[in-house]
Amino acid sequence: MAAKKKAAKTKAKAKKKLVAKKSAAKKKAAVKKKAVSKKVPAKKKVAAKKKTAKTKTKAKKKLVAKKSATKKKAAVKKKAVSKKAPAKKKVPAKKKVTAKAVGKKAAPARKPVTRIRAKAAPVSANAGPVPGIAPYQEKKGEEYMGEAQVEHFRNILLAWKRDLMEEVDRTVHHMQDEAANFPDPNDRATQESEFSMELRARDRERKLIKKIDESLMNLDNDDYGYCEACGVEIGIRRLEARPTATQCIDCKTLDEIREKQMG
Repeated sequence: MAAKKKAAKTKAKAKKKLVAKKSAAKKKAAVKKKAVSKKVPAKKKVAAKKKTAKTKTKAKKKLVAKKSATKKKAAVKKKAVSKKAPAKKKVPAKKKVTAKAVGKKAAPARKPVTRIRAKAAPVSANAGPVPGIAPYQEKKGEEYMGEAQVEHFRNILLAWKRDLMEEVDRTVHHMQDEAANFPDPNDRATQESEFSMELRARDRERKLIKKIDESLMNLDNDDYGYCEACGVEIGIRRLEARPTATQCIDCKTLDEIREKQMG
């Protein structure tokens, strides 16, 4: 009987230990879940703070780049103005008065000639690379490169590209139809010269189509209409005359002067 009682006591103790271990494990698991649930929002907050810090640094960099571009543009304009300042006119030396000049009668003073300035002709719809598209009429206080202006230049670029592609197809068909083996060597030479001229023109147009595609990419990226060198607005009239322009008139003239000096 004593042995049975001891065995029952040991079993009861073992059961209590197992129950205690299970309850302790459950408590630890609950504590871990609470700690993880608290840490998750903290991590999210840290990630959000990092994102806001990155956006702020990007905005600061953009502002600094714009300010530096405007300063460079102002310095270039000052240099151009200082170079263009006209030199002082030389005062002609007074002629010596002789006895013969005194005897002669003084010549009558000439009347000032009034020159009438011709009025500037209005910009027609055929101006620019694409005929038929009317020039853009700006409104007071309108934002540069707004939705209307972007749509206008997109239409110009697409129409220009379409015309060039049609010209390429026309040249291909023309060369296929006109290609013949003439017995006379003079006729063959004239045909080959015509074909070579057409192929050169098409090669230039192929390069122009690449520039048009780049301009369309800049339109999608909101970079169209601004100078690559100084970041200043190129201007609507210059873009209508040359839609693939990537530099303002001042930077382009400076580049041309440098090319002439290097040449």
